[in-house]
Amino acid sequence: VQLQASGGGLVQTGGSLRLSCAASSRMFSNNGMGWFRQAPGKERVFVAGISWNGGSTFYADSVKDRFTISRDNARNTMDLQMTGLTPEDTAVYYCAGARRAYSSRSTSDYNYWGQGTQVTVSS
Repeated sequence: VQLQASGGGLVQTGGSLRLSCAASSRMFSNNGMGWFRQAPGKERVFVAGISWNGGSTFYADSVKDRFTISRDNARNTMDLQMTGLTPEDTAVYYCAGARRAYSSRSTSDYNYWGQGTQVTVSS
């Protein structure tokens, strides 16, 4: 089972990006999923999570009201729409598949990880 993240890039402050995560297996239609990010020299932190059917979503306080997580189980994909980007959002973004139907803020609750996509926000 593989997760492939894409959509990162360089954007100016205030800009927007849409990240996508493609799963190689339909097994993720039964599992929660999430986005995490890791800035240079820092630990990987939770960004957003979504339940198996998309009915429940939650966000880190730092991105709430700016980022939107969504998923399409028919296409085995998950997206993260990011708006109002600031240099503090610069990081490698990782998509992850959770062990259970609902996602969480803890990396230990995820057992599948994508390779990461770089997001750089210039000031």
